[in-house]
Amino acid sequence: MTETPLAPTHIRRDRFDPVPELARLRADEPVSRVELFGRSAWLLTRYEDVREVLGDATRFSNRMRAPFGLPAADADGNIPETPRVVSGVLIGYDPPDHTRLRRLLTPEFTMRRMRRLEPRIEAIVAEHLQAMEDAGSPSDLVKSFALPIPSLVICELLGVPYADREGFQRRSNARLNVFLDLEARAAALAESQAYMGELVKRQRANPGDDMIGMLVREHGDAIDDAELVGVADLLLLAGHETTSNMLGLGTLLLLLDPDRLAAMRDGDDVDPMVEELLRYLSIVHTVVPRTAKEDVVLSGQVIKAGETLILSIPAANRDPSLGDDLDRFDPSRDAGPHLAFGHGIHHCLGAPLARMELRIAFPALLRRFPGLRLAVPVEEVPFRSFSVVYGVESLPVAW
Repeated sequence: MTETPLAPTHIRRDRFDPVPELARLRADEPVSRVELFGRSAWLLTRYEDVREVLGDATRFSNRMRAPFGLPAADADGNIPETPRVVSGVLIGYDPPDHTRLRRLLTPEFTMRRMRRLEPRIEAIVAEHLQAMEDAGSPSDLVKSFALPIPSLVICELLGVPYADREGFQRRSNARLNVFLDLEARAAALAESQAYMGELVKRQRANPGDDMIGMLVREHGDAIDDAELVGVADLLLLAGHETTSNMLGLGTLLLLLDPDRLAAMRDGDDVDPMVEELLRYLSIVHTVVPRTAKEDVVLSGQVIKAGETLILSIPAANRDPSLGDDLDRFDPSRDAGPHLAFGHGIHHCLGAPLARMELRIAFPALLRRFPGLRLAVPVEEVPFRSFSVVYGVESLPVAW
C-alpha cells in the first residue's frame, strides 16, 4: 500500500486553518530552517518579516531558482540544471525588467478599467446561476459555478478561447501539484507555453480587442513573443485558479456559518466580508521564494546572501500583532492590510479583478439559492491538499 506523502508544514491545513505547528513557529522560531526538495531554506511566519521581504526588492530577489521555481524544459524535455527565469513571468522578474513589463500591463488592471467589466461579469454569473437551476439540485459548485466563472472572465479578458478550458485547467492542476515530479510539472509548463505560443502567433498576425491584442498593437516593439507568452500564460493560470478556489472554499465557509451567509446574501457589508475571507483563508500558501542578495537579519536570525526564503502567507495573516483572535473569521474586525495579494512591487496585478468577481458572485449565488446547503457531510468534502493554491476539489451542494 502506498502511503500518502506528508506535505511541507507551510502548505498543510486543517480544513480552513493552517496546522498548529505554523503558529508555534511564528511564536517561538519565526525564521526556521526547512528542507524542501532536498534543499535547505528559511521559513518565515511573522507578518512583519514577511511584509519586509515582500516590500524590499533591493535585498531580496524574485528570480526563480530550481527546484523552487520550475524552469522550462528544453526541446528534448530536459530540465536545465542552472537557474533560469521563464520569459514574461512577472513573479520571477526583478527590476528593471519587472518595472518595464509591469508598466505595460498595469493600465489594464486599474479599477476604472475593471468597472467596465462589471456588467459582463454580472452577466456571466447570472448565466451560470441559470444553468445551475436548469440542471437541478444537487450540483458540484466547483464545476458549475466556482471554476467556470473566473475561467470565462479571464479568457475573455485575454482573448483565450473558452472552449480550450479543459486543456488549460488540466495543465494548471499539474503545474500547481507540489507532489508531481518535476518532469511532469515541466511537461505541463511546456504544453502551456506551446499552446499560448500559437495564440500569440495568431494575435501578432491579427490582433484582437482583448489584452493580448492590445499589447501587440500598442507595445509590439517593447515586448517580444516569449514575454507575451509568459505574461498571458501567468495571467491565465492565476486568473482562474485563485478566484475559483476562493469562491469554492469561501462558499463552504459561509455554508457552515449561517449568520455570515445571511449577511452576504442580503448584501450587508460585502466588501469587509470579502476582505476577511481573503485574509482568513489565505489560499496561496506562499509566494515565489525569495533569495537574499546580501546578508540580512530577520527576527534576530542571520540569513546569508544566496540563501532562500519561503514566506508563509496564512501564518503572517494570522499574526497576533495584527489584532486579537485572528484564528476566528470575523468580518467586523479591522486587521489592517492583509497579505493575501502579496505586497510591494509584486502585489497581485489582478487583485481589483478578483475582488470584483468575489463581490459579485457570492451575493448573487446566495440570493438565487437562499436554501443552499451542503449535499454531503463536511467531512466528505475533498480538499486540495497538495496544491500551491488551496481550495476544495469539489463542493456538492443542494437547494
